Amino acid sequence: MKYKSRSRNIFMFFNVAVLTLLSLTCILPFLNLLAVSFSSSSAVASGKVTFFPVEFTTYSYEFALKGGKFFAALWVSVKRVVLGVGTNLLLMIITAYPLSKSKEKLCGRNFYAVFFIITMLINGGLIPTYLMVVKMGLKNNIWSLILPGALPVYNMIILMNFMRGLPEEIEEAAMIDGAGVFRILVQIILPVLKPALATVGLFCIVNHWNDWFGGLIYMSKPVNYPLQTYLQTLLQSFEQMMQKAGTDYTKLLSMMNVRTGRAAQLFLAAVPIMLVYPFLQKYFTSGLVIGSVKG
Repeated sequence: MKYKSRSRNIFMFFNVAVLTLLSLTCILPFLNLLAVSFSSSSAVASGKVTFFPVEFTTYSYEFALKGGKFFAALWVSVKRVVLGVGTNLLLMIITAYPLSKSKEKLCGRNFYAVFFIITMLINGGLIPTYLMVVKMGLKNNIWSLILPGALPVYNMIILMNFMRGLPEEIEEAAMIDGAGVFRILVQIILPVLKPALATVGLFCIVNHWNDWFGGLIYMSKPVNYPLQTYLQTLLQSFEQMMQKAGTDYTKLLSMMNVRTGRAAQLFLAAVPIMLVYPFLQKYFTSGLVIGSVKG
């Protein structure tokens, strides 16, 4: 075994201690949220709930899933993520690939690169963007949540730097064999880009899933709200929703309160991302590091 000095051991001890504390600050609030969602209203109101459910019950989840509003908002978010991430990846790939070439191979490369970088620092603002969306007839349309941010420039730069780190000999050999630019991109470059695509794809998924402001601005009908916008309005007016729930919910309402109902819906909204992340995590670190330091 390699000898470790005393200073190294001290460093490792404090390193593990700090990382453990940081992990707990992320995990414990989530455990408390989960415990509240499965606890009775009386236990939550009396402050008995910490990190484990007290008087276990699923009434809050029954209330959240009854009536179809949660599932309708969830379906809008799923459509947004599928269409939005697909659009993001397509535009990032066809933009990053030519920009990854030298200025000798792409005329005006520096101009295009500066153009995209400027869009990261300066944008038209909320009002011009809203007016453009309305003029294009996208109000209350799923594409109003996708097209304004269709090309994430920061993620595109990560992808571009990853492509610039690939050996040029790969493409040259393919050209000698008669492959065209499109075939090289699809059959040679994209399979090598899996770590980078998984990384920027995860960024795009989280961005689309967590965004609530776009739905609030571009959707005037609550039926078109994505899940996060629905939850945001729910957190502000949960008491009114409970009062208007009707006689079918009388039993559920008597067994829950505002805190348990909110906790259940927030946890349900986090489940899809928790299911997706483990499949992309193995690519995440390598793709992010390589894409940020190459070139």
